Amino acid sequence: MRSVDDQLALITDAAVTPEPVRIAIANSLGLMCAEEVQANQPLPGFPQAAIDGYAVRAVDVGGERALRARRSSEEDAEEEESAAEVERSIPVVGEVPAGSRQPLRLQPKQAVRVYTGAPLPTLADAVLPLEWTDRGRKRVTAHRPVRSGDFVRRVGDDIQPGDVAVSAGTILGPAQIGLLAAVGRSKVLVYPRPRVTILSFGKELVDIDREPGLGQVFDVNSYSLAAAAKEAGADVHRVGIAEGEPRRIREALETHIGRSEVLVISGAVGGAGSQTVREVLNELGDIDTSRVAIHPGSVQGFGLLGEERIPTFLLPSNPVSALVIFEVFVRPLIRLSLGKRNANRRVVRARALNHMESRPGRRGFIRARLMRDAETADYLVEGLGGASGAPAHLLAGLSEANAMIRIPEEATEIRPGDVVDVLFLTQRS
Repeated sequence: MRSVDDQLALITDAAVTPEPVRIAIANSLGLMCAEEVQANQPLPGFPQAAIDGYAVRAVDVGGERALRARRSSEEDAEEEESAAEVERSIPVVGEVPAGSRQPLRLQPKQAVRVYTGAPLPTLADAVLPLEWTDRGRKRVTAHRPVRSGDFVRRVGDDIQPGDVAVSAGTILGPAQIGLLAAVGRSKVLVYPRPRVTILSFGKELVDIDREPGLGQVFDVNSYSLAAAAKEAGADVHRVGIAEGEPRRIREALETHIGRSEVLVISGAVGGAGSQTVREVLNELGDIDTSRVAIHPGSVQGFGLLGEERIPTFLLPSNPVSALVIFEVFVRPLIRLSLGKRNANRRVVRARALNHMESRPGRRGFIRARLMRDAETADYLVEGLGGASGAPAHLLAGLSEANAMIRIPEEATEIRPGDVVDVLFLTQRS
């Protein structure tokens, strides 16, 4: 029986990053940049106001140079202060809103009302914040001085021509996409989402738009696994139920192999009904169906199909086992294909609230509800389906879970109060 770590190493070694494509930046969230994006122009491209206020020459509203000049020329301190007060009141000769394309030229001892992002008039070297004034419309009185450069965004303060705006290998988040827009890039070269195809096999399966007869069940796996693959970041194609004679099955698989970076097939291991599928798969590539020391989901398969050596997973028909295998083995492969540095879920240590059992010699994954103690902020975890001898195959317990408890191979039980490793699943509101 192969260990979980050995199986995972085998799988992650097969991770393939798709060829880069150029797409609109609006569609690039979460993808890895495949090029170095350089700025062609400075950002900002013109001197602009960083705050609502008045564009001024600092020397005209009590800037440091004016204060030093007055101290050297005035012998009487009272006369100096009086002169300062007079000089700090100057006429307002215009207004410049953000987006204005009308150039203005500031004369000495004048002010222009400006708004955040507005281009600064020629000769202005500071912005006097609105809150530091009497908010005058025809004349403005400064209650505090400003220095040259205060509250001004200079040309190239953010980015200079030739600077790297976004580096190759960067995962594009909101800030990076905003920066691409700021340097005028409408499209960017990225590694696309891996294409994942989901199929289900089983004579007992019917689609959810049909009424199941005696011995039949709804096809759960193609829907749940497709959702899991999409949540992991893949571009998902859900085929649904695949059936027919071996020749038709082979033709369908060959078609999907050519359109996928990852193939996930449920119902292809365990039971006589899966034998035909496995025989066809072995004609298309190398598939290993060794047991893995995990619970649930020991019976599984993995291999590489077709000339392109497409990673292919064989999952059991049980929905809980299939989802656990997907979480432990398939999701990391998808995340690595996306270029994520950390392909695994966040793990925290939590104190168990109830008794749980696990099979000896296998790494157990028990769905759970993770909570936090309001007083101590410690993590607490309650095992759901599969805990305390409860059936591990029931899907309802998994739908209530926001985490999975990971139990090491040497442990056969968890007692209340024991501290365990817990994997965060998708956050539920």
